[in-house]
Formats: sequence, structure tokens, C-alpha cells
Amino acid sequence: MYIASPEVGSPLRKALKLTRLDPQDAWLPITESRNGNAYYAAFHTLCAGIGVQALVLPVAFPVLGWFWGVTILTLAFIWQLYTLYILVQLHESVETGLRYSRYMQLFSATFGDNLAKWLAMLPLWNLSGGTCIALIIIGGSSLKMFFQLMCGGTCSVDPLTTVEWYLVFTCAAVVLSQLPNLNSIAGVSLVGAVTAVGYCTIIWVVSVAKGRMPGVSYNPILGETSIDSTFGATMPSSEKHPSTVPMWRGVKFAYLLVAMCLFPMAIGGYWAYGQLIPNGGMLTAFYTFHSLDTSRFILGLTTLFVIINAVSSFQIYGMPLFDEMESNYTVRKKKPCPWWLRATFRVLSGFLLFFVAVAIPFLGSLAGLAGGISLPVTLAYPCFMWLKVKKPKLYSPMWLLNWGLGILGMALSGLLVAAGAYVIIDNGIKFSFFNPQ
Repeated sequence: MYIASPEVGSPLRKALKLTRLDPQDAWLPITESRNGNAYYAAFHTLCAGIGVQALVLPVAFPVLGWFWGVTILTLAFIWQLYTLYILVQLHESVETGLRYSRYMQLFSATFGDNLAKWLAMLPLWNLSGGTCIALIIIGGSSLKMFFQLMCGGTCSVDPLTTVEWYLVFTCAAVVLSQLPNLNSIAGVSLVGAVTAVGYCTIIWVVSVAKGRMPGVSYNPILGETSIDSTFGATMPSSEKHPSTVPMWRGVKFAYLLVAMCLFPMAIGGYWAYGQLIPNGGMLTAFYTFHSLDTSRFILGLTTLFVIINAVSSFQIYGMPLFDEMESNYTVRKKKPCPWWLRATFRVLSGFLLFFVAVAIPFLGSLAGLAGGISLPVTLAYPCFMWLKVKKPKLYSPMWLLNWGLGILGMALSGLLVAAGAYVIIDNGIKFSFFNPQ
């Protein structure tokens, strides 16, 4: 991947108020179009920021209980918003005028190529590819559920298998992935954001309105989380009007709506189901406890919203994969990818992810381990990058804050990896290659 070299900004550049852009960026999907704005940033952030994570939040509450559950959720939300603020501020260098439109570019420019390959590449690929695989599983399973809800017991056609539903979802995602660049999927992200807000609202409102399940308990029990930094790459920028301003404005608005979805979902879900909430999260609980006392229209609409959001989110999380493949080509060939090669890259990527989803359907059992590996990308590395780039005064509040959060983030990552490994060793994994349920 191309790494911008941090040269000192010249007086001429400052006089002309220019932002230095790498010419190769004009050939790559993340940075091909520079017509983005605060609305586009909000659409992308909302679509990617709610999604799957909102559905599984209440699962942690039976372990933590009311006080620690709400406290940790609030602190984690503020922490993530703060590190996102850091990435927005570091996205564009005031001193050099360089724009770091990809997380790996910023990490490499800060710590060097070797550390970037060792510390950032695996978590980023895990975050992007792993989320796409999860979306195929969720989207395909939801398609199967939607068909069963709409068809009922009256259809004479033979239903598709789970693998075939995964394939249907993957085909839809691959067709949509032919949109050329990040700006071109802004409309897709808007639809994904609306549907995410829609199904979150429906699930927690219905769950609360139906009342608590019989036998619900709230006693804690012992038992067994970046992409956003690329959104500013699509925005025009100058020294007078840096892209960080509209980008941060869009992120703030999006995270307000994210909070309005996550907190009611987590708190309302735990209130309604308590320790009865299944490992599959709120969507599973919704179907398990309310499939008989909720209208088929509401169930079908909720499922349809989940499908639309999944296929929309696939475009956002898949874009870094597409960008990396095209970057490797343009670096070697010194020219943009032809349209047929770009299409081929995306088709191959989509069906490779489909193959993994089908071949290794028990990846969900490794979620804790995978989450621990990717956690520093969101919570720790931005703090260390801020310290390296901004060089705050020794022992100043910002110095202490970023060192504290960075070290805590790495410690949490280690704990999650250890806990994930322990759960796997203790409970084992039910291997079921090429047999998704």
C-alpha cells in the first residue's frame, strides 16, 4: 500500500492553501471521488456503527448486572467517540498538508512500515474481512427467516438450504459492490442507516411493550467490539476549509443517533429478557419470545430491515479490501485498474468470503478471540498515534489521558484474547465444516 512521505510543507503550498494529495489516490475506490460532505460521513458512520454490534450488546448484561453494564457501556461509547475524534484530527496534517486517507497509511507514517505490518495489518484485515463474513451469515440466515415468515405453511415450493441463502445474499452484495467508490455508495449507506435505526427501534420497543418475560432475573452471573477513519478521504479539503471540520460534524450527528439506538437496545433488552437473553442477542430473543404474539408484518419488516442493513454494511466493510487489492495493482502497473479487473477483484473477494462463511460456520465461537485482536485498532492505537504526532507536554492532562487509555486498551485486548482462548479450551468448539445451520 502507498504510504505518504511526511515532507515539510513549503511556503508556496501554504500561500496557495493547498492540500497535498497522492496522484495514485485518484485511481483507488476510497479516494477516487473527493465530493464527499458531512452528510456522507454521517451516512457511512451510522450504517457501519449500529448494525450487528447493537444486537449483541444486551448479551453482556447478565454477566455485568445493571450498574456495571450501564457504566461500562457508557464509558466504552465515550472512549470510542474520543478515539474517533483523534483519527479525524490526525487524518490531515496541518504542518505538511498531507492527507492520510487510510488507517494503515496513518499508522505507517507514525510508527513506520514494519510496526504497521506487525501490529495493524492483521487486526484491520480481521475487522474488515471478519465483519463481512459475519454479515453473510446474518444476512443469509435472515433471508431464510424472511422466506419462512412470508411463505408460512402455504407455499408449495421447496425452501432453499442455508448455504443457498448465503449464496443469494452474497450475490446481492457482490452486485452492489460494483459501485465504483466510497462516495458512490453514500445512498446505499443512507438506506442501511435508516433500516438499522428502524430494526433497532422496532426490536426494543416491541420487547419493552410486551413486558418482561416470566422468571426474569437481573442478578449478575459468571459467564463467558477503523473503518470510520476512511470517510474523510472522500471530502474536498484546503487549509482554509480542512476536511476534518465536516467530517467531525457528520460523525457527531451520527453518533448521537447511534447512542439513541444502542442504549435503548441494551437497557430495554436486558429489562425485558434479563438472564434469559440468548447468546444470539436481541434478534434471536425477538424471534424466540415474540414470534407468536407479534404480527407477521412486524416480524417480516424487522427481518427485511436486517437484510438491507447487512447488504449495505457489507459495502462499507468490504471497501478496504477492494481498495487494498487495487492499490497493489496500481503500485505495480503505475496505472488505474481497468473496469473489468476491478469487477473481477470484487466478485472474487465476495465469493471467497462466502466460501469461508460456509466452510467454517463455527467462526462465531471465535468471536471473543477475534474481538480482542482487533480491539487496539479502535481503543488503543489512536491514543499512541496522538502522542507520537502531537507530542503533548510531559505529564500534561492530554499526555496522561492518552497514555492511560492506550495502555488500558492494550490490557483489555490481552484480557479478551486470554478469555476467548480460555472459553475455547474450556467449552471446546463444535467443528462443522461446510455445514452451516
